[in-house]
Amino acid sequence: MEAVIMADNAYEAVMQAIEKLSPADRLRLVTELTGNIPQHTGKLRRPSILELRGLGKGVWAGVHPDEYVDLERTAWDG
Repeated sequence: MEAVIMADNAYEAVMQAIEKLSPADRLRLVTELTGNIPQHTGKLRRPSILELRGLGKGVWAGVHPDEYVDLERTAWDG
């Protein structure tokens, strides 16, 4: 919670500093900030489901799929 308050205070301080800038400096700031957006959004890409391939592979090592399914079906029948 304290980090959020500090972030809010920092944001407010930045906004107050921006208000003191000349229109030309504000435009320069906006240009620099928007120029950084593409490189930052690339880091926030959504992972692909394909990246999960092979995850948990070791858990199933030595387990035959048909035998596992038969065992589960037997458990359902009681």
